[in-house]
Amino acid sequence: MIFLKDEQAQGSAELVLLFGGMIVIVVIAAIWYQNYLSGLGSEITNTELEDVTNDIKSLENKFKVE
Repeated sequence: MIFLKDEQAQGSAELVLLFGGMIVIVVIAAIWYQNYLSGLGSEITNTELEDVTNDIKSLENKFKVE
């Protein structure tokens, strides 16, 4: 009955359970915040990005040293 005293596999099993639990928590959080995460892409429209780019270019032209 030497296998009753062998505890090497217990550490590996605990690590697998720990990582599995962490993955489950991340997946649940992603599902919970799905509406928030899916709305991130539509926050900035193309016109807003073009406006910011044009503003930066106008600042470059304004402060351009000749």
